[in-house]
Amino acid sequence: MRLPPFAIEEYYARFEFSTPYMLSSSDCEAVTIGDLLALEPGAGERLAAQRTGYTESPGSPELREAIAAIYAGIDPGEVVVCSCAEEAIFLVHNVLLGPGDHAVIEAPCYGSALDLARGTGAEVSEWRRRYEGGWRHDLDELGRLLRPDTGVLYVNQPHNPTGTLMSHDTFHQVAGLARERGVRLFSDEVYRELEHDPADRLPAACDLDERAVSLGSMSKTFGLAGLRIGWIATRDAELRRRLISLKHYTTICASGPSEFLSALALRHREVVAQRNVGIVRSNLSLLDGFFDRHADRFAWVRPTASSIGFPIVHGADATDELCEQVARECGVLLLPGSVYGQPRHVRFGFGRANMPEALALLEEYLDRVPA
Repeated sequence: MRLPPFAIEEYYARFEFSTPYMLSSSDCEAVTIGDLLALEPGAGERLAAQRTGYTESPGSPELREAIAAIYAGIDPGEVVVCSCAEEAIFLVHNVLLGPGDHAVIEAPCYGSALDLARGTGAEVSEWRRRYEGGWRHDLDELGRLLRPDTGVLYVNQPHNPTGTLMSHDTFHQVAGLARERGVRLFSDEVYRELEHDPADRLPAACDLDERAVSLGSMSKTFGLAGLRIGWIATRDAELRRRLISLKHYTTICASGPSEFLSALALRHREVVAQRNVGIVRSNLSLLDGFFDRHADRFAWVRPTASSIGFPIVHGADATDELCEQVARECGVLLLPGSVYGQPRHVRFGFGRANMPEALALLEEYLDRVPA
């Protein structure tokens, strides 16, 4: 397998830990281990007694039970724990795809969804959504892209980088089309439960179809990226067997302490998620004012879920230079859309508690720099 440099991560490697304010982060506000341990009496003592040896390859029973509770029809045995969502994407693509296969990937998207699929040797078609169309999902185009040899249809809802969400009707049509064509629906749901209106929440793909695969993570909605825990939920027993078999060549198992803390957080996921939903809603209202005041520079399709949005920059052929200038001159990190193949856009992240300070610094910079 030969993979290109991972554009998003290469960019963050240059700037993330040297720029004081993140205004592009895809995850929500992190908490301390002490905050997590305070969720349950005796949790600190149980963590101190946690062994530092290997854990089970599919994940600890305690964590798989906590993950299964997220879904309507998934048992703990139908969950495979991974060392972050990135590993899960790698496993699913490499188990289901190879030379002679075909995949359809919703785009723009997090780079590994495309590049790992291509890295298997499969042919990949992009189901492209466009700002000019309001990031609308074109179901007719999807129908044309699906072929008899299509093995995987990857969708990401809520969506990175636009922060938009399919309607219930659209999602059911997508799932139905995949089922009718015999295509495996691979649904990246790492922002699920971070809908700005809970009524918009979509069903998990694994609850709709026994062959579908749902991807989850502790990083985004729950703000626990440092635990490096993700998972796959599917009712397909043979697929789970193959995923675990390949996992023996990647991480073998996840971190025991991380599994313990993840299970603890998920048992209280409403508390953890609602804290972050509150931060997102408050920050989004500030961004509404910001984009109104700077309508000469920016426009966006207002996000309806997640902690990110993807405005276009008027008059810019590319935003890389702007993002680098903002990072150097005011210590605020935006993400250029070029990492998604969308060079006229920037990604804003609004899941952090210090976003108001970051936004104020950016606004001061924009007010003194001509458009």
